[in-house]
Amino acid sequence: MLRLWQSFRKIGTMTQYSIWVLEYSFVRNFHRSGVLYGAHNQGYLKLPYCYTVIKGGGRVAMVDVGYNNGDYGKEIADSLGVENWHSPRTVLAEIDLSPEDIDTVFITHAHFDHFGNVEAFPRGVFYIQEREIAKWVWALSLPERMRWVLSGIDPGDILRGVELARQRRLVCVDGDRQDVLPGIDLHAAPDTHTWGSMWVAVRNDGRRDSQDVWVLAGDLAYQFENLGDLGGGRAPEGMYVPVGLAVGSQMNLISATEDMVKQVGNETRRVIPIHEERLKDRFPSRVTDKGLRITEICLADGVRSMVA
Repeated sequence: MLRLWQSFRKIGTMTQYSIWVLEYSFVRNFHRSGVLYGAHNQGYLKLPYCYTVIKGGGRVAMVDVGYNNGDYGKEIADSLGVENWHSPRTVLAEIDLSPEDIDTVFITHAHFDHFGNVEAFPRGVFYIQEREIAKWVWALSLPERMRWVLSGIDPGDILRGVELARQRRLVCVDGDRQDVLPGIDLHAAPDTHTWGSMWVAVRNDGRRDSQDVWVLAGDLAYQFENLGDLGGGRAPEGMYVPVGLAVGSQMNLISATEDMVKQVGNETRRVIPIHEERLKDRFPSRVTDKGLRITEICLADGVRSMVA
């Protein structure tokens, strides 16, 4: 598996960041149609719930923070059959980190399983698209008959986001932004999965014309098939199939997918869908004694493996 990981690195480049995908809970049997639009009556799959850690250059960032296993967050999770939840402190310890080590958090969107655990990270500065948080505030004001649009949202998470703003720990981004951290860019995908979704690109050699880009897709992609990836991990072999839920439009989702795939030079294996159980077949991984998977996407130069 380590030889497989090494094959993903570009020869002759320096690698700035280590990237891990950390499972913190999962749904054992999730409807396939929820992750692939139109896949009705095609059975079920395991859906891991994960967040991502990016570490290097003296910084530790996360992409999303999972959900708070209490109050309404737990109610949503229970309704979806989520099980085996473990706290960020327990999960991060598997890669020798704690919540206090996290200095930057990129929120791809505000669904409960991505924006629900902000209070666990007391030092983090949180980045979110301005449109994302503003539109969820607007959606909360809609009449009861229109509240389907709130699917997946814990209103308490939005209030906690406002509290982050009061603490000067929320940065509202309007569109794309380069080098939020060195070599890490944010890309807006409005009116797709949610009102103001975004994805994160890591230029891991630090170059503008990087040959070592990783894209962290949030929920713009759940499965390899969303990317037209039929198993090869290279250029898309099939058509893009959007995810099952779009507050915006499926066309916008497909356009965002094309943007992500182009960003990595059509190497679809470099677009990371965190809800994809088969990441373990493509990248070095291990299962912890809590039954949760740690997947190592890449390692910065000189950093030891956390899965070997």
